[in-house]
Amino acid sequence: MHVDINQILNRLAGAYEKSVSTPSHFRSKVLQAVAEGLRKDREVFAQLICEEVYKPLKEARREVDRAIFTFQWASEEALRFGGEWFPIDFDPITEERLVMVRRVARGPCLLIAPFNFPLNLVTHKVAPAIAVGAPFLLKPPPQAPKTAQKLKELILASGWPQEFFEVVSCSNEVAESLVRDERFRVLSFTGSAPVGWKLKSLAGKKHVVLELGGNAAVGVAEDADIPWAAARCAWGGFYYSGQVCISVQRIYAQKSVYEEFKKYFLANVEELKIGDPKDEKTDVGPLITEEVAKRVEGWIEEAKTAGAKVLMGGARKGSFIPPTVLEKVPPQCKVMCEEVFGPVAMLDTYAHWEELVQKINASQYGLQSGLFTRNLTQVMEGWKKIRVGGLIVNDIPAFRSDAMPYGGSKESGMGREGVRYAMEEYTEPRSLVIKP
Repeated sequence: MHVDINQILNRLAGAYEKSVSTPSHFRSKVLQAVAEGLRKDREVFAQLICEEVYKPLKEARREVDRAIFTFQWASEEALRFGGEWFPIDFDPITEERLVMVRRVARGPCLLIAPFNFPLNLVTHKVAPAIAVGAPFLLKPPPQAPKTAQKLKELILASGWPQEFFEVVSCSNEVAESLVRDERFRVLSFTGSAPVGWKLKSLAGKKHVVLELGGNAAVGVAEDADIPWAAARCAWGGFYYSGQVCISVQRIYAQKSVYEEFKKYFLANVEELKIGDPKDEKTDVGPLITEEVAKRVEGWIEEAKTAGAKVLMGGARKGSFIPPTVLEKVPPQCKVMCEEVFGPVAMLDTYAHWEELVQKINASQYGLQSGLFTRNLTQVMEGWKKIRVGGLIVNDIPAFRSDAMPYGGSKESGMGREGVRYAMEEYTEPRSLVIKP
């Protein structure tokens, strides 16, 4: 089917005044209806996700549940997203004057989503746009067009007018032309760092939100609950075959507890079930393509050649790579300094707090980190000194609440997602000054 992109962009640009004027109660009811539709079709969406991106079925169901919450939360935020009022009688010139500030959608939004969460990461872009009344064009991941189209049908059935949005699967070349197009006022992109920063350079005067890659680190202190930390790291490093930007990649355990942690960690990893993603019991399925699996295998081999020790896994079979654990990995190896985006985790030690902070911060990425400790002083210092968008205490960096601000620093991007925070990104303040 031929799609006239220019006609779509003209429609979205022309719909701005009408969409931004929709009352908040209408936006809220639409979002609530989408949440209810997702709940009704939970299994249909889960099966689609499993089919399109090979996500284990139990994780696909969890993703649908998160998307339901995200739309529900957006429905509530649409009703309470306001501005502020304050006096400005700070000197004689401004006596009696009042200021009111409201937030208004910047304009049509271009939303580009990745394959690894083809429903919930799409939801994190679409739901805030509806909540603020911004027209939008969604470019879904090419690996999951059916999931995006199913969501489009649900949004239409929930009452959001077709003139306010569109879902378009297109080539990277067409996507780049969309990024350049001045009719869009916002670009929100989730994906790899090289692509994200390239798109930012093409975006012109748009407001840009980038949620990019990570190289998530975990610190395990000697006072931590070691079995708990090991169990969480085992899951966080390998669920959905590590194809998560906040997947546990680097683990630094304090020297005094390193061997104990390693024992528990390897035992937990061994319990993970590898197999068909449609199997209800599967924890680790195939990578998205065999080409990606070969790339991850090459990075593992590079680390081995450089002196790394393979404690578990490492042998590729087609697009499957079993959970792989390495130790003594030189810092210059790709698995240590880049984003693996595969089922690989590295173990290392640290002697004291300052060394841990230095090792975590050595990465060019700064999305989220985990810290297992009972030491509140170190927690507060870590919050100040560890250069990431989120520090997760006594849990893994793969933890995320869909209501919290989510995003990173350094190469990990700019701006924040999380429903209310994305609503702020998609809008700008507009002031009104009144002199009675």
